[in-house]
Amino acid sequence: MQKDPSLNVLGEELALCSTDPLTGFFRDGYCNTCDADQGSHTVAAILTKEFLAFSKYVGNDLSTPRPEFGFAGLKDGDAWCLCAGRFLQAHEEGCAPLVNLAATHLRALDIVPLEVLQIYDHTAKS
Repeated sequence: MQKDPSLNVLGEELALCSTDPLTGFFRDGYCNTCDADQGSHTVAAILTKEFLAFSKYVGNDLSTPRPEFGFAGLKDGDAWCLCAGRFLQAHEEGCAPLVNLAATHLRALDIVPLEVLQIYDHTAKS
């Protein structure tokens, strides 16, 4: 699998999202993507309790540990490469998490408009 160019939504080099927990489609800490990434794990989110509850409600439980898969479960404040479609869905439902634009892959814009991502820019909310 060949990665798409590592560029963020600002047109700059893609920043690291998280290594603890280790995230990304390639599990390299970055929200890199490629054609095989059908979920488009491209939005670098800073998770909230509200988003985690929403994700569980819609069928993707990210908070429950799954040791059989080496997954410790996510918690409030963790950084994670979210599927762009799930982020957009959370935005539409009023529970989207904050976003690290520098670590959000350019391909997220195939699904989520930049104007929507900017609403959740963690640097503007700090």
